Amino acid sequence: MAYTTIDDPSAHFQTATYTGNGANTVVTNGGNSDLKPDFLWIKNRTAGYAHFVVDSNRNISYAQNSSNAPYLETDSNAAENSNQNWMQSVNTDGFTTGIAEHTNCNSGSAYVAWQWKANGGTTASNTDGNITATVQANPTAGFSIITYTGNGVQTGKTVGHGLGAVPKMIISKDRGSTSNVTTWRVYHEGIGNTKYLTLNATDAASTYNDWDNTTPTSSVYSVGGAGGYTPTNTNNANYLAYVFADVQGYSKFGSYVGNGNANGAFVYLGFAPAWLLIKRFDAGATNWNLYDNKRESSGGSFAAGQDASRRLFPNSSAAESADAAHSNLDFTSNGFKLRGTQGSQNGSGSSYIYMAFAENPFVTSTGVPATAR
Repeated sequence: MAYTTIDDPSAHFQTATYTGNGANTVVTNGGNSDLKPDFLWIKNRTAGYAHFVVDSNRNISYAQNSSNAPYLETDSNAAENSNQNWMQSVNTDGFTTGIAEHTNCNSGSAYVAWQWKANGGTTASNTDGNITATVQANPTAGFSIITYTGNGVQTGKTVGHGLGAVPKMIISKDRGSTSNVTTWRVYHEGIGNTKYLTLNATDAASTYNDWDNTTPTSSVYSVGGAGGYTPTNTNNANYLAYVFADVQGYSKFGSYVGNGNANGAFVYLGFAPAWLLIKRFDAGATNWNLYDNKRESSGGSFAAGQDASRRLFPNSSAAESADAAHSNLDFTSNGFKLRGTQGSQNGSGSSYIYMAFAENPFVTSTGVPATAR
């Protein structure tokens, strides 16, 4: 069996950086393959504007059906909004922004856009679960976008995901009115099926039956709540979920324990990372930390003094962090290495989950090793 089925990760995930110019801007990806995004996540790196999220299940751009794209913000539990033309179009290898501070309006501001491919905007009705869902799946890359309407039943309800593999991470959002129920709820294999994390908060993992205390299967995942509080299955609420499975050589979702030492833990991924998200889950008041290889220093290091201002926080609208002490990690040819002692990434005995996507696999499908850095 081949080490990986994805020799070119850029066919399924890419990061683009660009500068706002106050008008519609065409952003073209630079990967080996063209990528027309189905899930697009943009952040103004210079100023404190929200993280902007759109996808092709929900009308990713004005050009998709001549109406404004409904967006969500990862740092907020705000309801879905489509009050402006934030995204004009998605293109065969990138996108064209609308005119708004989320994506382009601040002339001279630096932006970053993270992009995933699903199924080119083509969805299907999925009845694998006992709640019918609209699913856009990319089983090759272990990623699907799901929308469904909740029915308010607190246990025994499932949603199909279309991946044919067991999901390792689920990011779910009630698209409706603002309340505790509409926070971004996160399932991760590293914290188990009885707990959840909140993407728009610094909280530790909390115990609740968002996932009906049931591990996902290769066809469905469970939704629910208790005592009338149903964060993943409120009656008549419209939900969005991004669902991810491991693909060897391309993506990995796992956990590690910090050692509080500048010679920190090494986490093996099996690929050179292009994108990395870390969250401490055993204590609160810690940010989600997000890195990518388009904002890193030459040589692949986030060491102090080498482009240390490259951390963004999905739970916060803050601009890129300039705190070198919290940016000490290296991307390597087969994983990442912690180089700091900070509690948000490498506290002694502290527990963390991560989510990572590849720049290139450690070994190709033909057995050729990647070039080390």
